[in-house]
Amino acid sequence: MMDFLNQLKGFYDLINPFLDVFFLALLLYSVYGILVKTQAIQLFKGIVALFIIYAAAFILRLETLLWILNALAPGLLIGIAIVFQPELRKIFLQIGQSDLFKIGKRSKHSYIDAVVASAEKLSSYRRGMLVVFIRKNTLKDIVESESGTRLDAKISSSLIVTIFGHDTPLHDGAVVIHGGCILAAACYLPLSEQQDIRKTFGTRHRAALGIAEQTDAVVVIVSEETGAMSLAYDSKLYYDLSSAEITRQLENLLDVGTESSDNEGKNE
Repeated sequence: MMDFLNQLKGFYDLINPFLDVFFLALLLYSVYGILVKTQAIQLFKGIVALFIIYAAAFILRLETLLWILNALAPGLLIGIAIVFQPELRKIFLQIGQSDLFKIGKRSKHSYIDAVVASAEKLSSYRRGMLVVFIRKNTLKDIVESESGTRLDAKISSSLIVTIFGHDTPLHDGAVVIHGGCILAAACYLPLSEQQDIRKTFGTRHRAALGIAEQTDAVVVIVSEETGAMSLAYDSKLYYDLSSAEITRQLENLLDVGTESSDNEGKNE
């Protein structure tokens, strides 16, 4: 056992320098990428130039220059922070928004928030909305149908409001979403054949219920007549929900997959 541990330690001692160089290179590459994205490369070049000057003065023992640099160092740091404040702010924002600090499934919740925000805004405008979230069933026949328009666009509240907020060619039909991406718009959905559905419900609600009957999709609906926000899934329609309730149910449904709570919401 001791021999094995000694061999393992010897192997680690052998690869330790390579690991050190690899992670250092990765760190430098990441920092360089952030600097390029924030256009703060000039700040980096200035710091490197000052460091080279200081190193040269130290090696060559230029006492007067070292004294001046040491005296000016605190002022230079404050000056750099003031002059390059926008660039430094962008750098820290980029670090905070990097994938390294994304915990759990926050990205999924962020696009749920975008859809719910769109629903709230369209509800206040009395504009109808129909958004379909794909789960296990791919809905390939609907996304690739002749009626739909392929988008493959990143989800944003502004885009969804633009699609449904105006009488554009994409207004009629449904937006289909999967994995934080709007796959297609103006997609026609199968209508529900339920006989006991409210007569006041129009085509939008019947289409939402129809796709919920035939697939495991989750649908967000905004009524054009009343502004009520609703959910449809598992062959049921939950009418006139609050935005907080819709957000909570979407997080549960899209995280858990096929599980649902039939007793949640107002079942119509």
